[in-house]
Amino acid sequence: MSVVTVQLGQCGNQVAHELLDVVWSDAQKKPSRAASCERFFHHNTHGELVARAVLIDMEPKVINQSLSRAAKCGRWRYGEDSHFSQKQGSGNNWANGYCVHGPRHRDVVEELVRREVERCDRLAGLLAMMSVAGGTGSGVGAYVTQCLRDIYPTSFILNHLTWPYRTGEVIVQNYNSVLTLAHLYQLSDAILVHENDTAHRICSQLLNIKHISFSDVNKVIAHQLGSVLQPALTADSHGVYSRNPLGIDWQVRPPAGSGRSTSLTGSSFNTSLANLLILRGKDVYSAETGGFEDPALYTSWLSSKEAFSLWKSPVSFNKYEKSATLVSNSQALLSPLDDMVGKAWNMFASRAYIHQYMKYGISEEDFLDSFTSLEQVISSYRQLC
Repeated sequence: MSVVTVQLGQCGNQVAHELLDVVWSDAQKKPSRAASCERFFHHNTHGELVARAVLIDMEPKVINQSLSRAAKCGRWRYGEDSHFSQKQGSGNNWANGYCVHGPRHRDVVEELVRREVERCDRLAGLLAMMSVAGGTGSGVGAYVTQCLRDIYPTSFILNHLTWPYRTGEVIVQNYNSVLTLAHLYQLSDAILVHENDTAHRICSQLLNIKHISFSDVNKVIAHQLGSVLQPALTADSHGVYSRNPLGIDWQVRPPAGSGRSTSLTGSSFNTSLANLLILRGKDVYSAETGGFEDPALYTSWLSSKEAFSLWKSPVSFNKYEKSATLVSNSQALLSPLDDMVGKAWNMFASRAYIHQYMKYGISEEDFLDSFTSLEQVISSYRQLC
């Protein structure tokens, strides 16, 4: 089953390019090559491997770089008519992207996505990759996700979000993040988040990179994402490389009348709704994973059998003899989310930069609705413990 990747804004295009490179590199000389390539690529009339991807940005520089890098590498390439850009960006303004650029270019973007979808024999879903901090990735990205939901109401939409550094990249990044998350929460089937701060620490502490660039951070993010999205051969897949995270029912709701779990005194871990552990490579069948089935890790109204999923694939990932990847729906994002909403609210209370959004059509009520939505999310996750 195939995945169409929609690359949005500077960050989305750069991370998606690294992801496709990781996927291609990992698939070489492996029995899962065909399944992996079919998921993310197709062959054109010249026999070249072409990414199932649409590139969108309001400035041409990053897209041109991505097209050029892919063409020069000689391993795979982007489609000749799979990209769209303009000469003027969104100015790091979510409202400009969502209210102006998105509606203005809706038809051409929808047509690009439709072409890629129609190339798929079986569509597993749509992977939208974007940042939450800027204007195009967040604003146009939220608008495009809304359009995709309208056009493909039954297709699985997974949004991959790159979370900005807490110290700040853009002065209004917290506004942009609040508006993006509030909209995607209503539209997306699942949201995967990578924090720049966490990826940066991996570069520094684990990879010992002295002068860390955005490229280094993007490679870490792409590597982790690739280890989740690559097909896996598991004991119950009957010899077929399958296992697609875009096919999981990610929505978890408490049963009617259920009570909340009581707080665990002195607990220092994040209570989880669901965990997916993916083991690849050597000794996967002898790996001890019982700790992930501890009921204390999960909310009281879900048994660990329902909340924990385990995939074991004897095929290694990338250059590692053995690897483990955890996808967790837990309280882990509470701290950065609460911090971001708090900073945005402080700015909003002092009416800082509000006029920059209102001139493009976003009202104070839109801000308040977004704050309310995310406060409800924060409250729900806090009540898990």
